[in-house]
Amino acid sequence: MARKIFANCLARCLALALLAGSAPVPALAVDGMAAPSAAPEIMLPVPVVTIYPGDTIRESMLRMQAYPSTFKARSAVIDAPMAIAGRQARRMLLPGEPVPVNAVDDPRLVSRNTPTQLVFEENGLVITTVGAPLQNGGLGETIRVRNTDTNRIVLGTVMADGRIKVGAQ
Repeated sequence: MARKIFANCLARCLALALLAGSAPVPALAVDGMAAPSAAPEIMLPVPVVTIYPGDTIRESMLRMQAYPSTFKARSAVIDAPMAIAGRQARRMLLPGEPVPVNAVDDPRLVSRNTPTQLVFEENGLVITTVGAPLQNGGLGETIRVRNTDTNRIVLGTVMADGRIKVGAQ
């Protein structure tokens, strides 16, 4: 009898606490009945510091944060820290906020209108000149470049050292 009174009293207290909007109350088992399990959580990488546009993101700038399984972000967010580390921020990323997919970009090796070396290689012949890229470019991207000597626009592929390979590819 005392156990039943205790269970009823406990249930009323929990109901009042939930209606009052207080902090969540931990689930308890009563009369051998299992407590309801907590909803699974989603772990998302979030910045620990403010990351500014153009900054290269390092793993030390990120931590994993739990969100309820019902969490709905305003836009698609990145769910793996390895997908962010080593990339550049396109806009300001705030601490504790999930990182949208379109807020990071691959690092740029070539910047628009910054003089860059153009390289043409074929059958042992190597010709180099200076060009002005007409767009930003990352490793392996094909971009348009203006040859500063002739003012002709050519297509070239960005190489790992920041030069642009033009010609037969």
